[in-house]
Amino acid sequence: MVLMASEAAARNISNRETTDTTPDAGLPRSANGQSADLLTAFHGLDALPRLSNVICRGSRGFVGMPVIFATEIDIETMQAGDFRVTLQSGAMGTMHCASVLPATDPGELRTVLLIGDLGNSETDPPVSVEIVGNIHSMDGKMTYRGASVGVVPLADGPSLAFAETVKDWTRVGTLGPRRVRGSLCPEDGTVQAVRVTWEGGVTLEGGAEPDQSHAALYAMTVEGADGTPREVTPFHLADLGDGDNNHMLCMDTTDRPVSVAFPPGILTDPNNDLNPATSIEVSRAETR
Repeated sequence: MVLMASEAAARNISNRETTDTTPDAGLPRSANGQSADLLTAFHGLDALPRLSNVICRGSRGFVGMPVIFATEIDIETMQAGDFRVTLQSGAMGTMHCASVLPATDPGELRTVLLIGDLGNSETDPPVSVEIVGNIHSMDGKMTYRGASVGVVPLADGPSLAFAETVKDWTRVGTLGPRRVRGSLCPEDGTVQAVRVTWEGGVTLEGGAEPDQSHAALYAMTVEGADGTPREVTPFHLADLGDGDNNHMLCMDTTDRPVSVAFPPGILTDPNNDLNPATSIEVSRAETR
């Protein structure tokens, strides 16, 4: 398990509080040019498998729905009751748990897995997610209360939801050795890295992890110092082996990453739906 910032944060990796216990600090919904928005909500499974009980006790059989935030969040301010899921009928879903597992490596605390009685794809699917509690951005400058987003239907395959440049992709970070679950970029040859976040967890058909042969499937547009664009591929694919929704694209060029694209029909979500052709712009704001 990844070492969290505090014992309180570690306890909140998976939370079952059905009410908001975070005081209203009067924070704004935007700060420093960044907005506290939800990027995606993805109906991943109608019924989670037994393994989900490791994430949160009693989760087997409930709906699983990953939600992606625009920034990393302060998980000490996250409670299951902060989320309201509306179904097609207008009824409200019932939350069982909210968890950041398994995406807990440094820089990944923007994905929250919602678990609960959140509708059914055939009879009354979930259609929207709203933040009704005081979830704060990790830097403590914004609240996500009031943010909302539509739900990607169960039958749809996963798309790219976010991409950003990464400052620290080695095993030694600014605060000492980094404890990570996924693989890291090789220090030999890597000059910068881009983290891509999918709407939900992704594997190959049959459940196997992608390998280095799949690095070249990521088409990256970069700009040189003179602004000239060109297309490159990462020379190495990292952040593998941890079962989450993130990949690290290891690059051997200093040209500025502009966008990332991935072809259709390669990766699947836990419901075995293949990804569509997908692309995303790379955020200019560098993270850790």
